[in-house]
Amino acid sequence: MRAFDISPLLRSSIGYENLNRLVEFASRVDGGDSTYPPYNIEKMGDGAYRIAMAVAGFAQDELDLTVQENTLIVTAKAAAEDDAGQRQFLHRGIAKRSFERRFQLADTIKVTGASYEHGLLNIELVREIPEHKKPRKVEIGAPLEATPAIVTKLAAE
Repeated sequence: MRAFDISPLLRSSIGYENLNRLVEFASRVDGGDSTYPPYNIEKMGDGAYRIAMAVAGFAQDELDLTVQENTLIVTAKAAAEDDAGQRQFLHRGIAKRSFERRFQLADTIKVTGASYEHGLLNIELVREIPEHKKPRKVEIGAPLEATPAIVTKLAAE
């Protein structure tokens, strides 16, 4: 029997803690490298989140963000190096390989922006709760006037 470790999936799910969705997502994951690129998920405030992804070596135009059906997809395609024949690496520790990283988002989580600075891709998220799902206060008013009950007697035949 093969045991599934869904702990990497728990940190990829933002905005809800629905175990059924996580298990469904775990069954669709292929055997790809789930640790590249490294990332952090930070809670910035009440309903605000940030995904900080380490994408050292990639230029801003090599990165692509797409939101499709509650899934945030971050892809990077490594451009062919112009000076590949001129450079010789004695040690190459900075991986620059193409990747696709997917994050499952709750229905109430919206991507509000992204920035790229110092080799980090920062993706800003916010929780937007629709008005019909927000709690609302119901005022307690005066009692309603009691209306007299109409009683009818059935005529005995």
